[in-house]
Amino acid sequence: MTLVSIPANPAPEDYVSGTIKTADGIDLRFARWAPPPGRKGTVCVFTGRSEQIEKYFETVRDLRDRGFAVAMIDWRGQGHSQHQLRDGRKGYVRHFSDYEIDVKAFVEQIVMPDCPPPYFALAHSMGGAILLRVAHSGKRWFDRIVLSAPMIDLPGRRTSFPARALLRTMRLIGMGASYVPGGGGDITGATSFVNNPFTSDPVRFARNAAILEEDPTLGLASPTVAWADTAFRAMRDFRAVNYPSQIRQPLLMIAASHDTIVSTAAIEEFAYHLRGGSHLVIAGSKHEILQEQDRYRAQFWAAFDAFVPGTPLF
Repeated sequence: MTLVSIPANPAPEDYVSGTIKTADGIDLRFARWAPPPGRKGTVCVFTGRSEQIEKYFETVRDLRDRGFAVAMIDWRGQGHSQHQLRDGRKGYVRHFSDYEIDVKAFVEQIVMPDCPPPYFALAHSMGGAILLRVAHSGKRWFDRIVLSAPMIDLPGRRTSFPARALLRTMRLIGMGASYVPGGGGDITGATSFVNNPFTSDPVRFARNAAILEEDPTLGLASPTVAWADTAFRAMRDFRAVNYPSQIRQPLLMIAASHDTIVSTAAIEEFAYHLRGGSHLVIAGSKHEILQEQDRYRAQFWAAFDAFVPGTPLF
């Protein structure tokens, strides 16, 4: 299975891509890149909701410049992995733990057989929430984990009890495949740059929109009721007082001060209770730190280089 490569966003050279099958029968698209000659170590990149491998080509180059191999998947229901609803714009998952099945299949079928150790993880937003659950479960597939704006909670009262109860009720009466109230079928990230909540960088925003224009099947629209219901239940678990302290994995959490997609305050509170973790808030950045202006991305990579062993001095 090939990657979508366009002039504004060419695929990094010498990739291997294809599909793997999870234990519950879902086909996942993967891509991997070998490390530069004489280098070792692999960074596994996990995307956020509605994202795809192609959006992270620049990140792949950044990591390979640092001497790492890179491996990625599209989550089930996203990108060119198998969708579970007929309408491909609807990202749907029955249980948030299904994403952990994706990680297990990816590690066992792609990372361990074909990628050089040691293994590190870099996860954004929803991917960050999934990797927190993986770490909390005690699985030590990755030596260190870096989380970009992890989805620990949403700002304001969007995960309040009335919101959760409404979604649960809608799902129980058979509306799980419907868009959340107020949502619709417009592809996320394909609309106007003005007032977008993702990035303040117009060039990178236009690049990501061009990917979706080239292949709209790579994108997703608003969340479905089922996805939001199970995501809210996962975020509720994160609120448990002892949840962070039960994670033994070395973690670096990087948040954005101008984030309106996930709660920066919740990230800070969670990080304070980690036994082996630290956090950084990048002032001025919006939610998608790796898609931001260079001045914000530089701060992210400086923190990454200081935390992940084996990166050369930049």
